[in-house]
Order: sequence, then structure tokens, then C-alpha cells
Amino acid sequence: MVKKEKTLEQRVIHFIQEHKLFSAGEKLVVAVSGGADSVCLFHILVQWQRELGVKLQVAHLNHQLRGAESDSDAKYVCDLAHHLDIPVTIEHRDVAAYRDRKGYSLEEAAREVRYSFLAEVAGATGASRVTVGHTRDDQIETILMHLLRGTGIAGLRGLQPRSLLQYGEDRERMEVVRPLLEVTRQETLDYCQRYQLRPRSDSSNTELSFLRNRVRLELLPVLRNYNPSIDKALLRLAAAAGDDVSFIEEQALWLWNKVAKEESSAIYLDRSKIASLPRAMQRQILRLAVARLLGSLKDIEADHLEAMVDFLAKPAGKRLCLPQGLTLLTEYGRLVLTSAQASLCPLPPLEDVFNINVPGKTALPSWQVKADILKEPGDSDEDSFAANFDLDKVGKELTVRQRKPGDRFQPLGMSQIKKLQDFMVDVRIPRTWRGRVPLVCSGEQILWVVGWRIDDRVKVTEATKNILRLEFERLV
Repeated sequence: MVKKEKTLEQRVIHFIQEHKLFSAGEKLVVAVSGGADSVCLFHILVQWQRELGVKLQVAHLNHQLRGAESDSDAKYVCDLAHHLDIPVTIEHRDVAAYRDRKGYSLEEAAREVRYSFLAEVAGATGASRVTVGHTRDDQIETILMHLLRGTGIAGLRGLQPRSLLQYGEDRERMEVVRPLLEVTRQETLDYCQRYQLRPRSDSSNTELSFLRNRVRLELLPVLRNYNPSIDKALLRLAAAAGDDVSFIEEQALWLWNKVAKEESSAIYLDRSKIASLPRAMQRQILRLAVARLLGSLKDIEADHLEAMVDFLAKPAGKRLCLPQGLTLLTEYGRLVLTSAQASLCPLPPLEDVFNINVPGKTALPSWQVKADILKEPGDSDEDSFAANFDLDKVGKELTVRQRKPGDRFQPLGMSQIKKLQDFMVDVRIPRTWRGRVPLVCSGEQILWVVGWRIDDRVKVTEATKNILRLEFERLV
């Protein structure tokens, strides 16, 4: 008995269920441009709306790039949605102005503006996600575009059935699902013809100024001359890359807490632990760090990740500037990935010289200093923000300031004077912190590198009669 071939609609519904793109009870925004792909998707979802148990909301954005043609597309989508009794949101956005303001390509600007609009519609209507009409052809073109731009293995996967995308200037995120990824563009055209849907044809799809159009109209025909099955070959490559990346991603997630520490605007990575991993895992850990910090890997390409991996071997104090305002810094024993350089240092700036009240409390910008005169020493640790001194040796005329060129002192436990710069390097104070470390001084003599070490010459001994105890407390 010959097995009956599934219809296009059945294949799409099976794909939705197989990949769990959405569940019954959800509301979906359907992005409808007016072209065959999105119209086909919209029509199928309408026909199966009751079986799927979902509610639909159509969204169409007029990019204001093709004049009357764009206006006609908007009218077509509006009429189609009303005919199928589905609510529709249609808006206009000046994509060209956004491109000029941001310095993006027209393709990139249109994508940003479009997804921002779709997310706004989802938020306003209570929809859980956005469905788009990307097809098998879009997948093939995307893989080739990634190859041309120099992708790593992750980029070979191309488009995914579901993904979190960032949008807008605030980099908000939303989930996008693609039910047509196993459907060809020709099949969507045939579907529309069968149901007499008369989709719109976008004249910009033939403009060779867009990379995707050049790939579709120029590159793919040449590749098909070399291999008539190039489409299937690229899809097999994408599937294999997807399997490999999924495995590496799972391993990286398992290792994450062992090699990384996350803060709001920085991620600290253990250099020695990551350096001991295979290069493929190093690359994935760094890729994961970027994704966790930014929420996406937008503009982070294979050469950026390779440069980050190479930074594992760089000495402390090196800096790598990356897209999206990211900076990778090498410190002693760790890499620091940050999107806000100032947030790396936990020490607030101290941009003047201040007198310390002895005894008493002194309010400084972002610090408070407490000075007590004691007979018995209080608890202290050379690496803390409290320290004890011989009062007769330090006196009561004390100041606090930042470092300056030529500073020297005699670190506790040493018999020789040492340059402050050399001391900071030896105790591995990160370069980005050094200008903010408070220095307690008596005249020009440094008594205490706050948080690290006092001067050996003013330490408390058995002969000490009066003890000065200083405590620094951060106020912010």
C-alpha cells in the first residue's frame, strides 16, 4: 500500500508540533509582509487556528522605502486580515532615517526597525511570540551569507526553528518562531495560487545592492552548475553543524560555573582553567560569555572569537576592543569581559587630597573613614579595609589621596623601600583599579595602601604605647 504524501499544511503543522514552536492557548503575532511566504504561513495558521488552539494577531510594517508600492502592500495585508477575520496592526516607520542615524546598512536598519515593531505589537496585544515566514530557501541563503562573512561552526546552522532575538536601542529580547523552514519558496507560491491569495511581489527583491539578493540571484545559480544538489548539501552541513554545536553548548553550560563568575556588567573567567580546555571548548565558553552579557551574539564574528581565545595567552594588562561596546581585559589569573569599563573596579574614584580627622569620622566622596585611638589593637587584616598603626610614629596629621608618579613605600614585612607601581604589580592589583586605591599618608610618606598593605615602619610593636586604628567604609 502506497503511503499517502502529506499536504503542505500537514507538513507545517507537524513541524510546529515536532519543534514545540507554540502551545494551545497562546496568542501569536504573525508577521505578514504581503509576500508569498508570509501570506502562505498566515493562511495556514488561520485554517488550523482552532486545531492548534491559538489566537492570531497580524502585524505589518510599512518601511516607507518603495513609495506607492509599500502603501499597496499595507492595504493588501489589511484587506486580507479583514477578509479572514483576524485583527491587524499596520504602522509606518522611517527606516531610511533610522539607517542614517545609526550608520547601519539599509538591510540591517530595516531588520532592527521591523523586529522592534513586531515586539511592540506582541507586547500591546499580549502575544507570547512572533511567527515569521522564513523558508528553506531563506535557510540556504543565510548559510551562504554566514560563510561569506567568515562564520564559525555555529553560523553554519543558519536559521533555527525558534530563537531569541534582540531588537531596538534598548536591546530587548523576544522569541521568534519559523514554521516554514522545511518549505520551499516555490511551494509557498503554489499554495497561494491554489487558494487564489494573490500575494504581493516586492520589487526590492531584485535589487543587487542587497547581499541576500546577490546570493540568491547570482551566487546560487553558479553553485548549482557545480553541484545541482548544493541546496541539500548545505542543509546537511547545517544539520551536522547543529548537532556538533548542541553537544559543545551542553558541555560549556556544564562547565560554566566552574570557570566563570557573572556580575551585572562584567563576566570574570578563570584563565588557567579555560586554557586547559580544548580550543573548541575555549571558543564556546567565550561565546557563551558574550551571549550572557549582551543577550545575543550580534556583530560577534568568528575572527572576534579567535582573537578572544588568543587573549588567554596574553600578559596581564592587555585589552581587546570588541563590537557592541565590549572590552576583554587580561588580569592576573583571569579574563574580564565587560560592557561598562568603569563598573569593573569596586573602588570609587578619589580625585583630591583629603584630611583625616584623628580621632573621629571623615566623610569622603563615596567613602567614610573612622579613626580611633586605642590601647589594645583591634582585629585587622592586611588585605582588609581596616588597619592598626603606631600612633606616635604616624601622628595625627593624616591625609588620603590617589597614587602619583614616583610614589614609594616600605611594604609590611620588607626591609627595603619599593616603588608603589612595582608593589601593585607584585600583589596583582588589576591595572584598571590602581588609580582608585586610596593611600593614607603622613606628609609625603605613604602609611597604608588601603585594602592591601601598611608601611612596615609604622606597624604596631611591643613598644607601641598608643594605637591608631583606621577603618574605610564604602558609602555606595
